[in-house]
This record gives sequence, C-alpha cells and structure tokens, in this order.
Amino acid sequence: MGMWLGRGRKARRSYGFDEIALVPGNVTINPNEVDSSWVLGKKKFRVPIIASAMDGVVDVNFAVKMSKLGGIAALNLEGIQTRYDRPEDILKRIAHATPDEATKLIQSVYKAPIKEKLIGKRVKEIKQKGGVACVSSIPQRAERFGKIAQDSGCDVFIVQSTVTTVRHISSEYKTLDFHKFCKTMKIPVIIGNCVTYQTTLELMETGAAALLIGIGPGAACTSRGVLGIGVPQVTAICDAAAARDFYIKKYGRYVPIIADGGMSTGGDICKAFACGADAVMVGSAFARTKEAPGGGYHWGMATPHANLPRGTRIHVGTTGTLEEILYGPAKLDDGSQNLMGALQTCMGNVGAQNINELQLTELVIAPSIKTEGKIFQQAQRVGMGK
Repeated sequence: MGMWLGRGRKARRSYGFDEIALVPGNVTINPNEVDSSWVLGKKKFRVPIIASAMDGVVDVNFAVKMSKLGGIAALNLEGIQTRYDRPEDILKRIAHATPDEATKLIQSVYKAPIKEKLIGKRVKEIKQKGGVACVSSIPQRAERFGKIAQDSGCDVFIVQSTVTTVRHISSEYKTLDFHKFCKTMKIPVIIGNCVTYQTTLELMETGAAALLIGIGPGAACTSRGVLGIGVPQVTAICDAAAARDFYIKKYGRYVPIIADGGMSTGGDICKAFACGADAVMVGSAFARTKEAPGGGYHWGMATPHANLPRGTRIHVGTTGTLEEILYGPAKLDDGSQNLMGALQTCMGNVGAQNINELQLTELVIAPSIKTEGKIFQQAQRVGMGK
C-alpha cells in the first residue's frame, strides 16, 4: 500500500491530529460517571497525563503538585535540576535572555557537569513532600542514574532519547541492554521514543512497563525540521496500538503506550486516546502554569546539544495554575485549560465508560474539522495576530 512519489518510490499516507475527528457515540454518558484512570506497573493514577521531563516544565515542587492532583510529572536527570544546587537562578537567566541569546545561553548552561549527588537529593525531596518520584535519563546514563534513583526511593524511571531502538549500533560508547536493564530495575521502566509497529513490538519484548510514542511533534522540538524524521502522531499512535494489541495476544501482558508530544489542546489529547493511547505526555500546556519553573518559557530537551541544537526556547506565557490547566475552571476558550474536563466530556459524548472504550471510538479523516463554519473565529485570530 502507498502512493507513488516517483519511479520506484512509494510512500504511505500518514495523519496528524488536525486531520481527524471523533464520531459521537450512539449512547452518551454523564461525564462525571466515566473512569479516565490508567495503570502503570501496580499503581493506578486518576489522571492519565504525564508532565514532560523538560526543565521549563518540571521541578521538585511541580512534581509534588502534579502527584497530589492525580498525575505524574517526570524530572529530567540530564538537566538544570541535577547540574546546579540552585537551579532557580539559572532558570531566571534563561527566562530573561533575548531571543537571539537564548539557544547559545542554554547550550552554555548545560555544559556544567551533572552532579550525581543531586539525583538522589531531588528524588528524596519529591518523596519527602509526598509526591510520586518519576525521573528521566538518556540510554547512555540509564544504568548509573537508574541505580542512584532507585536506591533513593524513585517510583518510575524513564529512558528517553529522540529515537530509541533495541538494536542500537555504536563502537564509540557502550549501548544499553534494555532487556537486562528492565530485568535489573525493581521499579517500572518507561522507554521512548518510537513511532513504528516493529520497534514498538521489540521494545515491549524488553520488559518495559510502558512506551513513549512520538518523534518530533513537540511545540519546542525542531527535530523534524533539523533531521527530517518523524511520523505524524495519529498514524504513529495507531501503529503502536496495533503492536500493543498483538503483543498482549501473544504474551498475555498489557504494555501501555503513552502519546508523547503534539498535543496543545484538550481536543488533541482526546484524539490521542481515541487512536489507542493509554496515557499522554504533555509539555507546553504545563509550561504555561504558574507552578512551572520556566517562568512562561519552554524549550526542548535537545536544545542544549553542543553542535546540533534541535529545540528552541518559545514563549508560552503563564495562563493559570496547574489545577486550572488540569481541572478548570477554564479562563480561555482555546482548549488549553481544564484538560481533564475536556477528556471526560469527550468520553461522555462518544459513550466511553473508560479509556479502553475510548480507544474504540470511530475516527473520520476530517481536514476541515477546525475551519468548517469558523470564518469569524479565523478572522478574529488573524486580527489579533494569532
């Protein structure tokens, strides 16, 4: 299957969130009576949303607040929180930098070495304040950082890189054996990121507790522009969900998939679940909260790369508290607030009692879903310079 690009080259059509819509159900349910929870390892979480492991989004206090509201926030072990004893000073410098200075400043800030003592310290701080400690590192540092984090009382460990495969080839450094790592760790290990059926299947076979799906769709990520790689999220999630469903039939173990990136509104999040996601990972929506350490700014995890930065610092502003972004009341009408209210209302309208039923929602290809009949909204946005 596919369309001809030219002599001898075919390409499969793929879809992003703006190109599809969900079909309302034949039965509707009171949104207050749906169950939107999900399970990771042996723990059940009321909110199926993880805050991205980005320095402008998650610090210790944010992680604690997110936990108490029913979700999970991932702390970046490669970032400012583990390089500096007083990360707030560095974050202020990044927030006050001019657009021309921003990427260069971020690159210089991340040249400071990671202090391993701060890994355990941050995990313990989250735990002492009553939060769920979830942390993230790249594969090359996972064995070392994973042990430190686990010994400090960590609850969830994420191994994350731009593109992750089981079969990584390198003569320059030792590659991570995911099978051995997942077996060694006593806490759930989430692995990311991937976008294809085959890689999803192979990563599930390592013993991972869950997988992150998405390459380059994040608001602050420029990997698609710099590297030219990626698959639009709707197709990526559908393919990964198919792999998950095949895997449970073959092995009897359910491995949740987490849609990571490309979701700026409640509508996008609802579509991600309908495509097959069990949870979502969101960055920019949380970067806009009063509790976010970025002070209204957001930047991608690959921005600090010394030679090839693949992220940009963007101004997202501060629009509300974390509680308002998650539960409302919404002060804005753009879908960026009351994400849980949007999810539960959507579930009610499609007749889904839980996330598994939401995954069965009928989808339609609808490139005009955001523009049909919206002439006055579009004119207003143009007039406001949006």
